[in-house]
Order: sequence, then structure tokens, then C-alpha cells
Amino acid sequence: MSGHSKWATIKHKKAALDAKRGKAFTRLIKEIVIAARSGGDPDGNPRLRTAVLAAKAVSMPADNIKRAIMRGTGELEGGQIDEIMFEGYGPGGAALLVSVATDNRNRTVAEIRHAFSKQGGNLGEVGSVGWMFERKSQIILEKEAATEDQLMEFALEAGADDVKDDGDSWVVLSAPEVHHVVIEAFEKAKIPTVSAELAMVPKNFVAVDPKHAGSFERLMEVLEDHDDVQNVWTNADFGDDSAE
Repeated sequence: MSGHSKWATIKHKKAALDAKRGKAFTRLIKEIVIAARSGGDPDGNPRLRTAVLAAKAVSMPADNIKRAIMRGTGELEGGQIDEIMFEGYGPGGAALLVSVATDNRNRTVAEIRHAFSKQGGNLGEVGSVGWMFERKSQIILEKEAATEDQLMEFALEAGADDVKDDGDSWVVLSAPEVHHVVIEAFEKAKIPTVSAELAMVPKNFVAVDPKHAGSFERLMEVLEDHDDVQNVWTNADFGDDSAE
């Protein structure tokens, strides 16, 4: 999983920078607004509970969280946000899923299509690559947080399905239904996590030829930097020879 590890490392470094400039807040607020449409009580709304936990993890003020929930429930204006999942291929043929939350669907569709085209990718139809991924709770920890044996025993007791070695990190995978339960177990045990999210995890990885790796990573970075993009997932394995 060297390619996945490499992109995960880049993505989490970017996430730290995003948090500093407030971009992480914007993405999380959109997710809270969307989730709250199904009910404003986190205890009875698993998606909202997950979004609120993620917001608290980056120290979002409680007032911001409350206002986002009120926008989603209609108590405040500004809750009209569309969700779109783009599916396609990057240079070299590996798959991409791009989750978007936007208040201007036409503009965002045109911009995402342009990003794929400019960087040598191809935007596909709905369902073209989604079947290559499965929705999972994904919690990432630094290698120093625990040994593999310690983490495996603890995670499985907490309800997780598996622990994977992802190079510089440990990845704990669970069913979406127990996402918050596993997070709370780590919090109670005071085991620090790098990130925790409901992710689209590849069922298998596709090797990307080194000559396409730079273009593929540029496409992912362009997509990640787009204001309306919530998440980018790929089944690309760049190997150890691609450019950083």
C-alpha cells in the first residue's frame, strides 16, 4: 500500500495547513449543515454526530457548530447546499472519487470537469468507479501511538474490523455504524489520532506508471484545493519511485 501511504501522508500534511487557514472549518461546516437536514440532534443522527466530532477535533468553536446545525435544520438561512459525487480516472488509469458540497451546482460541475481535463484525467458517469470502493470508518494514527499488537487488540475490542500498516501510519478500519464508538474508545484511552472520517476505501489498488504519477498527484492536489471539494479518494498506488 505504498502509494496509498504516500498520498495519505501528503493529504494529512495538507489538512494541518488547511486547518491553520480555516479551510478545514469551511468543509466541516458544510458537512454539518448537510447532515443536520436529517435532524439536528447528534445523538439520533449518526452522520451529524460524526461531523460534530470531526469539528471538535480541529477545535471548531461551539457557536460555529450550533449555527451550522441551525442552518441545516432551517432555523437559520443558508442551508441550501447540494452534494455531488464525481467519478473518474486520473492519468495512468487509477480511479478517483470526488465528494463535493456546493451552493452553485452548474459552476462546480464545470470547474471539476475542467480540472480533470486539464490534468489529463477523464470524468466518468455515475457508477463508473464507485463499485471499486467501500464506505468505511477510517481512523489514522501515528506509528508511535502504539505497537501493532497493542493497537490490534485494542481496536478489535472497540469494534473495529482491521488494522493496516500504511507506511508512516496505522489505519484502523471499521463499519460506518461503529465509527463514533471506536473514536470514543481511542479518546477514553488517550490514544491520539491523526484523523478520523467516513471514507471511501479502495477494495484493491491500481499501480500508476511513474511517468503518470506527477500528473496524477497534481490532479489530486488541484481537486483538494477546490473550495467546494469535501474529499478526494483514489485507488492509485504510486509505488516508491514517483515524484513527491
